[in-house]
Amino acid sequence: MKRMLSFIITVLVLTGVMVFTTPGLLDKVRLGLDLKGGFEILYHAEPMEAGAELSRASLQKTAESLEKRANALGTSEPEVTTEGTDRIRLKIAGVTDEAEVRKKMKEPAVLTFRSAAPGDAAGTYSKIELVGSDFVEGAADVQRDNLNRPEISIKVKDKSKFAEITKRLIGQKLVIYLDDRMLSDPNVNMEISDGNASISGNYTLDKARELADTINLGALPLKLTEKYSQSVGATLGKQSLDQTVKAGLVGSVIILIFMIGMYRLPGALASFALILHTWLLIAVFVIADFTLTLPGIAAFILGIGMAVDANIITNERIREEMRSGKSILSSVKAGNKTSFRTVMDANVTTIIVAAVMFAFGTGAVKGFALILIVEIVLSIVTNLYFAHWLLTVLVKAGALKKPKQFGVKESDIRAL
Repeated sequence: MKRMLSFIITVLVLTGVMVFTTPGLLDKVRLGLDLKGGFEILYHAEPMEAGAELSRASLQKTAESLEKRANALGTSEPEVTTEGTDRIRLKIAGVTDEAEVRKKMKEPAVLTFRSAAPGDAAGTYSKIELVGSDFVEGAADVQRDNLNRPEISIKVKDKSKFAEITKRLIGQKLVIYLDDRMLSDPNVNMEISDGNASISGNYTLDKARELADTINLGALPLKLTEKYSQSVGATLGKQSLDQTVKAGLVGSVIILIFMIGMYRLPGALASFALILHTWLLIAVFVIADFTLTLPGIAAFILGIGMAVDANIITNERIREEMRSGKSILSSVKAGNKTSFRTVMDANVTTIIVAAVMFAFGTGAVKGFALILIVEIVLSIVTNLYFAHWLLTVLVKAGALKKPKQFGVKESDIRAL
């Protein structure tokens, strides 16, 4: 009685949680550009100045600058990643004016130090005093002042120019901008004639490092050249999503009918485990902030197929044990045990292949591999352990007493 009660409570609680949370989870799933519409560009990055070195730090900061620039343009959750030593991949979904966004994104990140010009409104700084190329490359660094507070040290190339600017702006602000975004607004306290200055204020260590990195980036802006691009219209993306969802629903219904019709009550338990598996994957997508793309859906379908195979192998092994004349409980234990290694071998092998794809692949290949790995791990939890547990509980509770409940005919059972 206790076993049956624990089975019923488990199934009812999980069913309730899935029913009430699924609509909210589906609304929060982030769609890729192939399902929502948008564009993807692979940039080749190189220094603006001939002979300058392209560092990993400057590539990463340029990628961060692209992401901030895309956010400022009002685009929907852009994805910007670095690839190799000189490439940046940009994905932006839900774009209405693609040409304008692509034009803005391609422009180099512009660092400027500005002061207030005559006629500027309060808090507005339009006069450009210094640009990124006026600073010594890589010279910006974070140090500590006498009170152990973080400050940013900088060094300019033209000492006389910097001396003239700081002398003229004593008591005024020399505001730092990246593109048109204000980063900091330090005051000029004295004339600086040696070209070395420090920017101090109420900075945390992380904010100080971020500002120093940005100044270094501005001293070595990168030129971006498009090497590859693809565009998906919003209508085509929605059509792809609708067709994919319909195909997935039809395929899922066919699978559930097959499992129940072929394996009776154990097939129904396996179907419940598959539904739980799907819900957990959607939850992982939302929690980990994954982006759902067509390759991701392909990995999802492949993982479901492997989960179905695992259930088929297990149920067939159980039926073989029953046909040999063993009791139902002995057949379930033996079938689970003999199928476990076969299923695990297949899953581990696939995980290894997916890990190699993730390590050496790029873009959509990485996404496919990552989702496949997550899917297999969830399949092991839900279909190897959870479904086995449900079946064992029902058998021990006496709810499954006859071979025909497993789809086995009495005439097929051999006497021991």
